[in-house]
Amino acid sequence: MAHPAMSGTGTNASDDPLRTAIWRLRSRACWADAAALLQPVTASAALQRAVLLVERCLYTEQGWAEAEDALRTAEALADGDDERGAAACERGQLAYAATLHGVRDRADEARAALGRAAALIAPGAPERALLDFRRGLLAENLTRSPQAARAAYRRAHAGAAAHADALLLSFTWRHLAGLALRDGELAEARHGFAESLRIREELGYLVGTAPALASLAETESEPEASRLLAEARRLFRLLGGVPTWLTHQLTPPGAATA
Repeated sequence: MAHPAMSGTGTNASDDPLRTAIWRLRSRACWADAAALLQPVTASAALQRAVLLVERCLYTEQGWAEAEDALRTAEALADGDDERGAAACERGQLAYAATLHGVRDRADEARAALGRAAALIAPGAPERALLDFRRGLLAENLTRSPQAARAAYRRAHAGAAAHADALLLSFTWRHLAGLALRDGELAEARHGFAESLRIREELGYLVGTAPALASLAETESEPEASRLLAEARRLFRLLGGVPTWLTHQLTPPGAATA
């Protein structure tokens, strides 16, 4: 089973009603409501609840204490290398998010946690692709090492494809495209951003669609660029200004910000 942190679990007609309900809430930025559907009495449920609340921190810059509490519960209930590795991966992601958003510098904690996850998660396991992706995020955004980031994203991309993790593929397409755009490879960047957007629209991943639209707009000429940005702004407002990191990019010049 793909790790719930990035998998499209809940998007198929054959999925059970609980997973479908959690996916629908999560994809609409209702992480707290989705987490409330889970009772953290098993390692699996506790981990999935932590996943949701950690993701909320990254997208909203809120709920840090709740995420920490949920993660501690998941770590306490983890039994076996797979579960301990998955919990360590979430610990690394939470520390990364706190560092990225300037809450507190936890870069060393993020690296240590992801290193711990790498020692626990077997090569070739579905969870390994998510781990590789997150190591790429650290390399790109904290270490400022685009070459290391690209290598990690490519490993994650291959792993996501091998395990049919469509949502993770939307992330790897997007971040590989971002590096291509930085290098001036416009056609490659446009293709990657378009693939990311296509997957997110197919999955109904609404909270990730505005970032995908805004990224694709950077590679298009007018009037297509303005059309994409207008749609991104509409979704951004619909979700109450989430993800917060789009605020500056999607606020029209001269407009007041909240």
